[in-house]
Amino acid sequence: MSHGTVLLAGSASEHRTLTLTLFGVFVLATLGITLWAGRQTKDAADFYAGGRGFTGLQNGLAISGDYMSAASFLGIAGAIALFGYDGFLYSIGFLVAWLVALLLVAEPLRNSGRYTMADVLAFRMRQRPVRTAAGISTIVVSIFYLLAQMVGAGSLVSLLLGVSGEGAKRWTVVAVGALMVVYVVVGGMKGTTWVQIVKAVLLIAGAAVMTFMVLAKYHFNLSSLLGAAAHASGKGSAFLEPGLKYGTTGTTKLDFISLALALLLGTAGLPHILVRFYTVPTAKAARKSVLWAIGIIGVFYLMTLALGFGAAALVGPAAIKKSNAAGNTAAPLLAEHLGGGAGSAGGAAMLAIISAVAFATILAVVAGLTLASSASFAHDIYANVIRRGKAGEREEIKSAKLAAVVIGAVAIALSIYADKLNTAALVALAFAVAASANLPTLLYSLFWKRFNTTGAVSSVYAGLVSSVTLVVFSPVVSGTKTALFPHSDFHWFPLENPGLVSIPVGFLAGWIGTLLSRRPADPTKYAELEVRSLTGLGAH
Repeated sequence: MSHGTVLLAGSASEHRTLTLTLFGVFVLATLGITLWAGRQTKDAADFYAGGRGFTGLQNGLAISGDYMSAASFLGIAGAIALFGYDGFLYSIGFLVAWLVALLLVAEPLRNSGRYTMADVLAFRMRQRPVRTAAGISTIVVSIFYLLAQMVGAGSLVSLLLGVSGEGAKRWTVVAVGALMVVYVVVGGMKGTTWVQIVKAVLLIAGAAVMTFMVLAKYHFNLSSLLGAAAHASGKGSAFLEPGLKYGTTGTTKLDFISLALALLLGTAGLPHILVRFYTVPTAKAARKSVLWAIGIIGVFYLMTLALGFGAAALVGPAAIKKSNAAGNTAAPLLAEHLGGGAGSAGGAAMLAIISAVAFATILAVVAGLTLASSASFAHDIYANVIRRGKAGEREEIKSAKLAAVVIGAVAIALSIYADKLNTAALVALAFAVAASANLPTLLYSLFWKRFNTTGAVSSVYAGLVSSVTLVVFSPVVSGTKTALFPHSDFHWFPLENPGLVSIPVGFLAGWIGTLLSRRPADPTKYAELEVRSLTGLGAH
């Protein structure tokens, strides 16, 4: 264990009662919400879509809670603290992506679908091949995203409770995974949504308090804060300029373009975000919820500037790297410093509070992801492919709960090996897979009259296979000190993010598959989908 972690372990152990009490209060409160919601869940619409009874503001808060994940709070703060300007690019990408979701996807998806993304794709195409492809894609994207949250949970709880050794960290990840499965199985969408609303409020409040404290130290002079961060970084003015992480070589420049594409287009294809549009009663409420989400998320990402540069200035990149090489503990370390430093009661209290908020973040996002993927398996693959539409609602919900357990177990197993990766970078991979496999198919289906089943299946599988294959053979998995397998080297793809290649492949495959298919699209079904998506007539 590093020196920085030992200090934190000591301060945490001295005030262990406070730490465990805060954690206990949050877990018990959210479990109470989940149990209450479980009693309100009576049918498939309740389990998958929360009974479509949430307002635009409530859903906007829940979307924010879903979106402001461990990557946003832990990963971005760490990336800014270590790479300055280049780290803030994640914040910009995550925020701007909402405009794509608002303008192209939110309203048509709410009007056209029922519970999952595949409902839209299968509306005018052959059910079984399209639902199978969409279901597999949803599960793969969700598992990539789940990895980031589990890694964040492992880093956070290990830091907070002074857990040492690989075995203890693994048990921490297993405990988080078990808790999330309980949330989904018991509470369904209603429970998950309320947990996300509570978590969004806590996260914004926690980030706002830390931002105020950081700015107060520099007399609310942003220039002074940035200057102190640049000095502490050891990089000087280069810390505040582009190129510290991206732009030093031709490969890193391409990697930046790839990352930007993935972040910009990925949000509109993320399954756990898409299903949130079904929880509101009307398309107007869906639009309102996205507008609320943009405002809330925008304010939060502005605060990540203060958190990241504050961590660089007050804690220092060296101390952050000692605690966690990827920078995932920058925000909790900053909270401890703001409270009075390691060993002080105030420092331990701030560390415990902010870590509890971050833990809330992880649990809420993980529950949303698990729900989206298990719902897709149950509704698309089990009910419509395996049972050919003959499964009853109870049988379908039962299969969703079983799928939640299996998907949770897979995510836990994979995340044990991903603890050296930055959570924001891991989430960017999920964005790349979503933008490659899901977004092309959605846009073609909604806006291209000729698009057909062959095009849809080709687009999903080509985008999925190309993105996952490029990730497997990238520096993220092997060939570097921070890779999944640092002692092996089988990478041949030079970029850390596959979006630059796999996103065009997804769009191209859908176009070629459609043109080569001998089965023409049904123009009447497209006309019906167009009317429904644009007006809401006939929507669920």
